Amino acid sequence: MSTCPLNPTSETVADFIFRQGSASRRLPQLEREIFCFDTPSREFAILYLPLDSLPDINMANYEYYSIPKLYTLLDSSSLETSGILSVFRQPALSGQGEGVLIGMIDTGIDYLNPLFQKADGSTRILGIWDQNIPKAPDIIPPGVNPSPRSQYSPIQYGTSYTEAQINEAIRSDNPLEIVPSTDTEGHGTFMAGIAAGGQSPSGDFIGAAPKASLGIVKLKPAKKYLRNFYLIREDAAAYQENDIMMGIKYLRILSEQVKMPLVLCISMGTTWGSHEGSSPLGYMLQTASQHIGMASVVSAGNEAGLSHHYFGTIPSGESWEDVEIRVAEGERGFVAEFWADVLDLYTVGFISPSGETISRIPLSLGHDSRVSFLLEPTKISVSYLSNEAGSGRQLIFFRFQDPSPGVWRIRVYNSLYLRGQYHIWLPIEGFASPDTIFLKPSPDTTITNPGNVAFPLTISTYDHRDGSIYLHSSRGYTINEQIKPDIAAPGVDVYGPALPRIQGSYGGSQIPMTRRTGSSVAAALAAGAIANLMAWGIVQGNDPSMNNVSIRGYLIRGAQRNPAFQYPNREYGYGTLDLYQSFLQLRE
Repeated sequence: MSTCPLNPTSETVADFIFRQGSASRRLPQLEREIFCFDTPSREFAILYLPLDSLPDINMANYEYYSIPKLYTLLDSSSLETSGILSVFRQPALSGQGEGVLIGMIDTGIDYLNPLFQKADGSTRILGIWDQNIPKAPDIIPPGVNPSPRSQYSPIQYGTSYTEAQINEAIRSDNPLEIVPSTDTEGHGTFMAGIAAGGQSPSGDFIGAAPKASLGIVKLKPAKKYLRNFYLIREDAAAYQENDIMMGIKYLRILSEQVKMPLVLCISMGTTWGSHEGSSPLGYMLQTASQHIGMASVVSAGNEAGLSHHYFGTIPSGESWEDVEIRVAEGERGFVAEFWADVLDLYTVGFISPSGETISRIPLSLGHDSRVSFLLEPTKISVSYLSNEAGSGRQLIFFRFQDPSPGVWRIRVYNSLYLRGQYHIWLPIEGFASPDTIFLKPSPDTTITNPGNVAFPLTISTYDHRDGSIYLHSSRGYTINEQIKPDIAAPGVDVYGPALPRIQGSYGGSQIPMTRRTGSSVAAALAAGAIANLMAWGIVQGNDPSMNNVSIRGYLIRGAQRNPAFQYPNREYGYGTLDLYQSFLQLRE
């Protein structure tokens, strides 16, 4: 591994995403700086540079896609409804995910939980990469060093732990001295349990793929400079796009080392981005999902009922329309994104809650327009990108700092009319006050990124007890009318493992359990179902060429469809997950 002069996890280091071979004038002047980099894929690189030597973080100084977006978490009888237990009962199909690696990119895992161990007490976790270790900013982390013959380059940060080290820790009286990685949130442990937990001693729980192996990425929290740039709430759980991308790389390295097919489970999302899969993370998932022996499962999100999306249409002959946003009392600020079709062009003005009007801001490329108000403490930055590099669409990027509470109006002007349609998204749940909303929202086109990517399986959420869609389950389609979600899976009040009160305190037949609701849960269950399918296809040799495209076909053909609905639709996609029916369709 090449020596990096910086600690990439340090708050004094800035992260940038750029396309390999890019020569953009908006990238930092590398020849003048100390820097190092990681390569999550052949298409992208992550640059690390000293923060104090860089220009301000804004759209005037950097490409939109180069500034990492922030993502957040998207949070039994459910197995029976999904046809998974029916598969377990069939001798020819009862592989239960054995020989398949499920990769979880989340808050870590409680590796001492017996649900993640074999009958002999050894672990089913084949690797943990904790991006947080070591925590000291003056210590250069060991990173991840693949084998000399690996196709992958090293990773410059975090610490990885092997299956042998985890087994040693399990046998030790002081396990954290050997493998100090923990899950303090409980989200990652729960999701891993839903996807691949073994049967509990009391027999009241089993995961969707109880014999599958696990690969774990514990994400580090987003850096302060990015939290400040996006003006998110101080208590928000936030993770960086580039760290998720590097997590995918680690899991592919691990899959190569253990020679197992890989199911990636991405249970995180954001409302920022074009909503057509054009982000660096989306592009990486799209490319990876075409490989044989690899599948990606992505949460659709929980944004449908939260009033964070506005769909605008300016009729022919009209020059403008007002978009109303109610800003909550005490709102620190927020970022909003305006996305329009490549055929149209727009400009904006503002009307404050007190009635102060900012007239139409001229279209000016390459710099931020900064708006101040006489009667309000609010400052608004507006960046026009008429041709955003990833999508070709127009992007208007808004930063509202210290917004006065009340109803704000964005006056949207038609500058070039062809279709007259556009979308605006507010921050995802948890990043801003829940009372900062559009007054006339649309529940459609609310699938969070990266759930808008074509090849990965995008999973919406329904209640398996009555078949109804979850109220907040994000709805399709994508901004370019591609059919998403693909299918729906149970994700309401689902039973799974919780953290013990004291780290590692497991004994007898009792394992702490809890219930969770949300898109993350549905994606984890679907990931386990896919592991069962890949065990049959790849491990047992019935379909060795499986990839995301073919797996999508299997699951769509087997999905349950209510005769009262038309399919595909914006809520359920092609229907609800039924793994057993997917196998039965092979006989037709």
